[in-house]
Amino acid sequence: MRMRNPKDKDEVINNCEFLITDNINFNNNNDIYIEIGMGKGNFILNNALNNPNINYIGIEKYSSVASIAIKKMRDYKLDNLKVIISDVINLEELLKHKVKVIYLNFSDPWPKKRHAKRRLTSENFLKLYDEFFKDKCTIILKTDNDDFFAYSLESLKDYGYEIVELSYDLHSTSIPNIMTEYEEKFSKDQIKIKYLKAIK
Repeated sequence: MRMRNPKDKDEVINNCEFLITDNINFNNNNDIYIEIGMGKGNFILNNALNNPNINYIGIEKYSSVASIAIKKMRDYKLDNLKVIISDVINLEELLKHKVKVIYLNFSDPWPKKRHAKRRLTSENFLKLYDEFFKDKCTIILKTDNDDFFAYSLESLKDYGYEIVELSYDLHSTSIPNIMTEYEEKFSKDQIKIKYLKAIK
């Protein structure tokens, strides 16, 4: 069920100084990493805090959720963190040839076969990401869903990606990791997190 709109949602969004609406400008030439579906923002915020020489953009299509993330981020006044409120399918021109890395964290698995094209690792979306990347394509994915993970592995390989890191239990490895809100909950419930890094 989609969350209710926070009462101050419009005020928070309208006064957000790091919200991207028409062009991307970080005032530097550092690499840009994006998270598609940033949720409440823990992952992208902590990455930006830990890596000041990388620019981060959190993309969230639901303004109600994005407003919660913005409230977390605004007190830090980070120069390397921005937010886009949009469905990613509308961002081809805005992100064209600008992105170094895409994070896909706990994406909607769309479990029904007839909805497969909506999965963020379907061929439709992989073609879109081709337009985002400025050179080598790098996708980092985390999920709790076994079927979505298996589908993503197959889809990425079929599209020409090489899987360079893979784990069916991320938290048992030494792979550096910043947890999302979902991931913290899954971890408490002892649900194993699947992880991959793919390069093309």
